[in-house]
Amino acid sequence: MTDTILPRLGVNIDHIATIRNARGGEHPDPVAGAWAAIRAGADGITAHLREDRRHMRDDDMKRLQALCLSENIPLNMEMAATEEMLGIALALKPHAICIVPERREERTTEGGLDVAKQLKTLSPIISKLNENGARVSLFIEATRAQIEAAAKTEAKVVELHTGAYAHALDAQDEVKAKKLLEGFRQSAALAQSLGLEVHFGHGLTYENVAPIAAIPECMELNIGHFIIGEAVFVGLDVAIKLMRDLAVEARQAT
Repeated sequence: MTDTILPRLGVNIDHIATIRNARGGEHPDPVAGAWAAIRAGADGITAHLREDRRHMRDDDMKRLQALCLSENIPLNMEMAATEEMLGIALALKPHAICIVPERREERTTEGGLDVAKQLKTLSPIISKLNENGARVSLFIEATRAQIEAAAKTEAKVVELHTGAYAHALDAQDEVKAKKLLEGFRQSAALAQSLGLEVHFGHGLTYENVAPIAAIPECMELNIGHFIIGEAVFVGLDVAIKLMRDLAVEARQAT
């Protein structure tokens, strides 16, 4: 019997910066939040440097990279596929880059990249990031077309967007949620068969994470908003530990 491979937990600290920026000043410091998350057992830190800098700032990312390097913890930088962000990423040299869609009018990243339509734009960006030593991930919808398109690039990872699944459960639409979950299972198997590592993220909570974590191909969960929100009530260490425990229990039960 082989040992069960447990999914890693990446903690997104963006919304610590959101709280800071709501009032201005320097507190709470998202980098201090990252340090607390690392001490609480996070396997990695995720942060999205948006074009409008609505939460993370350029200096935050520099300090965050320095912290992650000193602690030997991977930093996963989320970014749009733009020349500005490419330049920043090449200079910063984070362990991982997740390319995400970005629209100014959205509150947070909604929906996945259309890799199939943007293949010519994305491929040279991915190539440059790879040459610079980053592990590139593409944030996509769990469809055959997007997974097959991702496999045509030099990206090593796909992160499957779980937002619609979370919204379906919030709306108590069990039929839709079940259908989406089956789609995740099929998509994860396809992605792995094409040589892509599979991650999941967006809208995951204590209540909905277990079925996602139980998918055998799931190597990483990236969760931010919910964990930061729960930390207001119970502390970051407790919030992270509970999320990790739920993920581990779900995988071990399969």
